[in-house]
Amino acid sequence: MPTPKIKTIKKVVKKEKPVAVEEKPIVVAQELPLIVEDKPKEEKSFIEKEAINIDEFVFDTKKKYFEAVGRRKNATARVRLYTQNKKGVTVNGKSYQDYFKTETLQKTIISPLEKLKCLDKFGFEIKVNGGGLSGQAGAIRHAISRVLILLNPYFKKRLKKSGYLTRDSRMRERKKPGLNRARRAPQWSKR
Repeated sequence: MPTPKIKTIKKVVKKEKPVAVEEKPIVVAQELPLIVEDKPKEEKSFIEKEAINIDEFVFDTKKKYFEAVGRRKNATARVRLYTQNKKGVTVNGKSYQDYFKTETLQKTIISPLEKLKCLDKFGFEIKVNGGGLSGQAGAIRHAISRVLILLNPYFKKRLKKSGYLTRDSRMRERKKPGLNRARRAPQWSKR
């Protein structure tokens, strides 16, 4: 059997004349040492971490109190934050422990203060109306968070991350005609 012939293809490459190129100095990036800080063993309060002196900030203000409104479901809460003289949280003239009997509702109210570790630093006077106890507790938490930001804008980042500044817009759906509730239909009988 005869061996097949292999054809070779030659490519013609044109050589271009070299062009003069301006030489630029080459900058080499220097490696910087990586500095890793150890996390503190003791948990510092947000105020200490951000190096904020609350007392100094408070005494500079000439306002008697700061006021904000919070809402949840059908409840509305008006909160006044007193920086001097008053301490504690009163709701509609009562202590918040007397007004809200369950521990979960009490924790809901003071959660923004616990987050910032400033529970004993201010006095709060709260007027709340409308809705039930759960809605009122959510409205108070919203209002307290808003008034803390009026006092010191540095608190906003921490409170927003926790979700305390978002107005919870979930409300009860209205009743529809022909139904027992918003979607509950009357019991259907075949005969």
